[in-house]
Amino acid sequence: MSIMKDRMLLIIFAAFVLAAPLIFAPTGAAYPDLLQRFAIYGIFAIGFNILFGLTGYLSFGHAAFLGVGSYAAVWMFKLLSMNIIPALILSVIIAGVFSLLIGYISLRRSGIYFSILTLAFAQMSYNLAYSVLTPLTNGETGLQLRLDDARILDTSLAAGELPSTNLFGLPMKEVFWNPTILGYELQFNWGYYVCALLLILSFWISIRIFRSPFGLMLRAIKTNQTRLNYTGISTRPYTLAAFVISGMFAGLAGGLLASMDPLAGAERMQWTVGGEVVLMVVLGGMGTLIGPILGAVFIKYFENIFSKINEGVLHGWVAFLPEWLDNIFVTIVSPFVGKGWHLTLGALFMIVVIFLPGGLVDGAKRIGRGITGANRREAKAGKK
Repeated sequence: MSIMKDRMLLIIFAAFVLAAPLIFAPTGAAYPDLLQRFAIYGIFAIGFNILFGLTGYLSFGHAAFLGVGSYAAVWMFKLLSMNIIPALILSVIIAGVFSLLIGYISLRRSGIYFSILTLAFAQMSYNLAYSVLTPLTNGETGLQLRLDDARILDTSLAAGELPSTNLFGLPMKEVFWNPTILGYELQFNWGYYVCALLLILSFWISIRIFRSPFGLMLRAIKTNQTRLNYTGISTRPYTLAAFVISGMFAGLAGGLLASMDPLAGAERMQWTVGGEVVLMVVLGGMGTLIGPILGAVFIKYFENIFSKINEGVLHGWVAFLPEWLDNIFVTIVSPFVGKGWHLTLGALFMIVVIFLPGGLVDGAKRIGRGITGANRREAKAGKK
C-alpha cells in the first residue's frame, strides 16, 4: 500500500511540475527564469532535507556546496563544452568530494557544535572564493565566460559572439512554445524542463532513500543516536553518507544555476544562502517528502514577486478607496513589501513555527482532516 501511495505521489508531483507554466500563470510567476529557480532550489531543499529532516543534523554550510557546484560548471563551460551534461556531472562530483572532506571533520561533533563547524567552513569557503582563490574564482567580479575560452569540444563561433549553454544543441534560454491558454500567454522553455526533469528525478531518489533501510537508519539516528551507539552500531558512516548525498544535491543545484545563467560568484556561498535553505525545509515541513519543495517555491516566490510590489502598485490596488483611506493603507502596508518583504516572510515564518510546527504540509493535513471530519459528520447527520 505504501508503494502505491509513493507511486501516486510521484505521478501527481511530476504532472504538477510539468504543467507548472500553466499552473503558475495566474500568480504572475510563470516566466522561465523564476520557474527554473523554483525547480533548482527545490532540488537544493530536497538534498538538505535528507540531512536535516531525516537525519536531524542542522548544517548552516550547504551554501558552500552550491557555490562549488556553480564554479565547477562554469569552468567546464570555459574549458570543455557548453553542453550542460559534463558541467552537471563535474558539479556533482566536486561537491561530493568537498562535502566528504567537510563532513568528515564536522561530524566529529554533533548538535550546535556541528552546526557552528559547518557555518565556519562555509564562511571560509566564501572568503577563499572572494579573495584568496581569485585565479580560480575571479574574486568579487565572479567567474564568467570569455570569448577566448578554450571550449575544446565546441566548434568555433562568429567573432564577438558568446556561446549559450545547451543540451545536445537545445539552447537553455530558448522558448520552444509560446501559446495563449485561458487568456494567459505561456512560455515553455527548454531550460525549465531540464530543471523540471532533474527535480522529478531528485524527488524519486528522495522517496527511495526515505523508504530504504538506509533511510530507516537515518530516522533512528535522528530519534536516538546515543541508544544506537550503545547497541554497538557505528552511526558515523551513515551520517557521513547522508552529508555527502546532501552535498551532491546542492552541487547539482549549483551546476543548474550556472547552466541557466553561466556565471558563478562568491555570493552563492554566503551563510545567508545556507540559512535560506534551512527556512525552506522548516517552512515546508522538515522530514516530509514534498514539504521542502513547497518551502522553496514559497520563499522564491516572495523573493521574486512580493519583493517587487512598490507604493505605486499598492495605490493601484486600492484606487477605488477615498484618497485619505488609500494613503493610510499604503502607509501601513508599504514597509512589508518591496525592500521590506523580509518582514512579511519573517512574520509568516513565526506564525508557521508557532501554530504549524510541521510546516505547510502539516497545515494542509489539518485542513484535509477538517474537511474529512466535516463530511463524515454531515453523512452521519443525513443518516439520522
